[in-house]
Amino acid sequence: MERIDIAPGITFSRIVYGMWRLGDGEDTAPSDVQAKVESCLEQGITTMDQADIYGGYAAEALFGTALKASPALRDKLEIVTKCDIVAPVGRHSAARVKYYDTTAEHINASVEASLKDMGTDRIDLLLIHRPDPLMDPDETGPALDALVKSGKVLSVGVSNFRPWDFQLLQSSMEGNLVTNQIEMSLLAADAFTNGDLAFLQERMIAPMAWSPLGGGSLFSEGHKDLMAALTRIGKEQDVDATAVAIAWLLRHPAKILPVLGTNNLARIARIGDAAKVVLDRQTWFELYTLAIGKEVA
Repeated sequence: MERIDIAPGITFSRIVYGMWRLGDGEDTAPSDVQAKVESCLEQGITTMDQADIYGGYAAEALFGTALKASPALRDKLEIVTKCDIVAPVGRHSAARVKYYDTTAEHINASVEASLKDMGTDRIDLLLIHRPDPLMDPDETGPALDALVKSGKVLSVGVSNFRPWDFQLLQSSMEGNLVTNQIEMSLLAADAFTNGDLAFLQERMIAPMAWSPLGGGSLFSEGHKDLMAALTRIGKEQDVDATAVAIAWLLRHPAKILPVLGTNNLARIARIGDAAKVVLDRQTWFELYTLAIGKEVA
């Protein structure tokens, strides 16, 4: 599978495995988690996407049980995780409200908890999960720089930031923010025209795309024509409609890294099919037109 340079000495697999729902269902034993990771590795998918809040602050520990049971896995992987969302569940059950915390104290505590839960000595990429209206960039930026200098975190970035949020944080940092993980899919295509993607592309920053299948809504009754086109193209190339929808993101020259999550082993085994799909310009626009519900101007 194609690999993308994220930072000096750090490359990610073009498709990233998302662990948001790792704790859902019954297949959460270390052997089950390991099987999911191994299936990804067989396809060249080496980058795993986590966040401290996933699974009510429990998903990282579930992942960690598999890494501890099979220590050799760690050096085959790149781990992405996120921090700054405080929700009144799990370790933060005493919180009165859900809020964001980008203070140095909270970021450092979150990193220590993530390292402990996942049983690793380093995080390949740490993201600030959501823009914090109370963020003091002169505190947050140096805190991120210090984590990189410590070696606990190898690179840092953001998630869900608009260009001005990105610039504000970057202005107080010595190092570089290396990505912005934003929502992008056929059903969430605003980033292609509102400047979010262009901002990253201009700076040669590889974007990451969360919910690349629209949270599953892509396959709902309301998108029959789009699904019919995805299914037709998939049959022509011997893949399913999901692979075509992901390939639509891969086709963009910004080198988007889709974060694709499923707990179904059969589906995990087919994630890499998206890399096989070839979409010419007219086919890309055919899907885009169906997605936005109108012909381009």
